[in-house]
Amino acid sequence: MDVRQRLATNMKRLRKERGWSQEALADEAELDRTYISGIERQVKNPTITVVERVAKAMGCALGDLLD
Repeated sequence: MDVRQRLATNMKRLRKERGWSQEALADEAELDRTYISGIERQVKNPTITVVERVAKAMGCALGDLLD
């Protein structure tokens, strides 16, 4: 599994565990909902800064999204 696939899988799993919609995560991370969708569908290649924003919004470590 490549890093984008791991990120997409982990991000979606953690988001669903919290009961959040893509829109709720986008609001918390101050990103657009379509960008969150693009990351989860592996059509966007986010910067490490964006991944960090998502991790902070979800209250998890950066490694939780990438491992």
